[in-house]
Amino acid sequence: MAVAVPPGRAGGSGWAWRPVAQDALLARAFHSCTELQGRLYLVGGLLAGGAREPSSDTVVFDPAGGQAVRLGARGSPQRSHHDAAPVGGRWLCVVGGWDGSRRLATVAALDTERGVWEAWTATPSNCPPAGLSSHTCTRLSDRELRVAGREGSIRTQRRYGSIYTLRLDPNARSYCYKEEGCHTVSRSGHCAALLQTPGPHPGHQLLLFGGCNSAEPEVAGLWSHGKIKTVCSFSLQGGTTCCSSFDGTACKACEQWAGVPTGAPGTTASLVFCGGTLCCAVWWRNSDQS
Repeated sequence: MAVAVPPGRAGGSGWAWRPVAQDALLARAFHSCTELQGRLYLVGGLLAGGAREPSSDTVVFDPAGGQAVRLGARGSPQRSHHDAAPVGGRWLCVVGGWDGSRRLATVAALDTERGVWEAWTATPSNCPPAGLSSHTCTRLSDRELRVAGREGSIRTQRRYGSIYTLRLDPNARSYCYKEEGCHTVSRSGHCAALLQTPGPHPGHQLLLFGGCNSAEPEVAGLWSHGKIKTVCSFSLQGGTTCCSSFDGTACKACEQWAGVPTGAPGTTASLVFCGGTLCCAVWWRNSDQS
């Protein structure tokens, strides 16, 4: 296990890392990694340095068993630079990306109950982006995603980026994009985080980090109290539940693996892929530090 102390916090806190799995199937770049029903689904990506053709494979990693397997589902899309989100506890929706020849704004969904991929259809009112790559797709609910990031065509020349709400209908296997009235600076390869806003009735805000020359995060959406629900869904070894980062709830299993003291304040956790290794990253503040 390696420990690193963040700048400015010397002696007071640190990141603790512990590898939990290593498999050649996990080694890839510009893929998506999505939790669904306690397992991690890796879709597509580039499998080697200098590769131009995206992979069409889907790999499932089970944290409980520490095993990665290639999923033999029919119709797996060829994608890289895409994003994905779980829907309804059943579907894994892959949004946009590069298929080897062009940027897409389509939605492909893996039906985990039937073990097949489906190409969902756009509704007549759909107003899609020109094509998406290196974007982010943030789940707001089982019916709604927020999409932000680079678009293809001449829209890449703009000094701003559009924000889209993507509405999904799993029953009809359909989707519909709606462009929001607000814009961000032009970004690609960035990260998005849905966080609670402080106060007696906290709402949520979607922040975009990186992907441009700005050093500041940018707000890409605001929701009032009660509009977005916290979701706890990720199970790890021993039946321990790891909650989504919507409210900063800590992953207790990750804390145990990293040796975080019981009751340590300020604890957050996440799962991180480091090349072909899945790592558990935990940060905590010593109880005697301010």
